[in-house]
Amino acid sequence: MLADEVLDDLDGVVTALRRVASTGAVFGMLVVDDEFFVLVRPVPGGASLLLSDATAALDYDLAADVLDALHVAVPEEDEIDDEPWPEGDLALLADLGVPEQEMQLIVADDELYPDEQLALIAQRCGFADQFSALLEKV
Repeated sequence: MLADEVLDDLDGVVTALRRVASTGAVFGMLVVDDEFFVLVRPVPGGASLLLSDATAALDYDLAADVLDALHVAVPEEDEIDDEPWPEGDLALLADLGVPEQEMQLIVADDELYPDEQLALIAQRCGFADQFSALLEKV
């Protein structure tokens, strides 16, 4: 689990994840106010990112930072309908068991809260028990 102070901005998250990088895959799963999630996976020269709801950038700096890193403009209020949409790399975890099409289905499921969406992702990646245990601590 990352320290709260690094969660204020995207650069802090990427830097913290790089520090814990080991021989295996390292990625971060962030849920913000039960509104949206961000997946962050450090890669050479930057980070691969997935924002579950681009409309969150209107209200949350972290979501706006993700869109900025993706070179995607923050949507205008009048451009938004009732349906949120993801931005970023839907294939970010394909090598770990979550293919792009499945990630799209998980992100599009508006019946699930972001932590429930991440629990599905954790299950597909093979660490559902560890993820559940961590959620119980927070």
